Amino acid sequence: MENSTKSKLSGFGLLKAHCNELNNGYLSKTPIFQFVLVSLLFPMWGAAASLNDILITQFKSIFQLSNLASAYVQSAFSLGYFLMAIPASWLIKKTSYKLTIIIGLLLYLVGCVLFFPASAAATYGFFLVALFVLATGLTVIETAADTDSALLGPEKQRTLRLNISQTFLPFGSIAGILLGKYLIFSGGENLDEQLSKLSGSARIRFGEQALQKTLQPYKYLVMVIAIMIILFLITQFPSGKPKQKDDTPKANLGQTVIQLLKNHNFTYGMFTLFMYVGLQVSVWSFTIRLALNLDHSINERTSSNFVIGSYVAFFIGRIIADYLMKKFPHLKVLLWYSILGFAAIGYMMIDRSFDGVYVAILISGLMGPGYATIYTETLGFIKDARQTETAGAMLVMMVVGGGVWPAIQGWVADATGSMTISFAVHFLTFGAMIIYAYHYIKHPFNGLTGE
Repeated sequence: MENSTKSKLSGFGLLKAHCNELNNGYLSKTPIFQFVLVSLLFPMWGAAASLNDILITQFKSIFQLSNLASAYVQSAFSLGYFLMAIPASWLIKKTSYKLTIIIGLLLYLVGCVLFFPASAAATYGFFLVALFVLATGLTVIETAADTDSALLGPEKQRTLRLNISQTFLPFGSIAGILLGKYLIFSGGENLDEQLSKLSGSARIRFGEQALQKTLQPYKYLVMVIAIMIILFLITQFPSGKPKQKDDTPKANLGQTVIQLLKNHNFTYGMFTLFMYVGLQVSVWSFTIRLALNLDHSINERTSSNFVIGSYVAFFIGRIIADYLMKKFPHLKVLLWYSILGFAAIGYMMIDRSFDGVYVAILISGLMGPGYATIYTETLGFIKDARQTETAGAMLVMMVVGGGVWPAIQGWVADATGSMTISFAVHFLTFGAMIIYAYHYIKHPFNGLTGE
């Protein structure tokens, strides 16, 4: 049996739990308070991501952008993830998951505050800078939280734990979209219609007033972030680090990255996660635009209800997936969901009516088990526990798919003149998930080597 050390965990110095911290970094049982606190981080980046869906719609009208240019909101956001994930893993190695999360929350705070000078400058580029800084903070948080959630308990339940933590995410997404709906979007005619009736200085003033509204949700986020920083400062956490023997050399970051890139199963998982995140972000980014394009009589505030429906569907899809995963292999559940998602895209291409908006909501439900399942199953390809932090960071880097695929879909929408047709790109993203799940169902991985 694996050697272990006793670890005493306390939250606020009141809640106490004794658990064994195992040599591979996992725990013998899950400390509930710490697990819930880490899980509460998930809605925090869910809120920020869903506000991007609002910003894409708002900025497209105010700055008169193409669908491709408006998708740069997601590109700036995802670039922060891509560039910061490896430094975040280095930070985890040098410090701890807890301190890394706190630093990430501080960067998140700075990004939110930057929205205020960006609004005063009234330039699209400044907003993209603010989003980039905000995303670097979220990258640090997510790099730590995804892996920490998986580590907070027995190894065999790692996929279920991360799926449970991911279930918290839609609550933040819904909160973000509601803040955007009522604090950013106005009632009456849609923004394009209102702007079309104005010109010159009147149009400029109206645009500046609309940009000022983008600040309101971030004021609330600043307060929530400050509370979370305090909670993490006063709560103790296990290290989550594998125990090394004295004669075992420490893993070099560069060598670890090279070794992981040679692990073909791991890189295949990275690619699949890249495709999944592209699917998720693209669908949510363009659901509002899809509704506005298919029904010109509705405004942004009304069309945002469909995004709320998408997040609710995503939540329900996750709950059902969590239940199914207790009875069936995780990859089989992912395969079933992905096949249905592929079929839903096919239906959208055939019936190009407003029903496509409801199909987009259904697709959100079918994305439910994607991220957590691909993430944790791919982590299972790691043989050396010392590579866990870096492997987790490299998987988080695949959030860059959320910057690439919205741009591709936006380009297709501009080229074809149809937002509905642009959803055809997700034959590729769902197809990648189907192939991944089917491959490892037919060729099970033994969990001992990635070769």
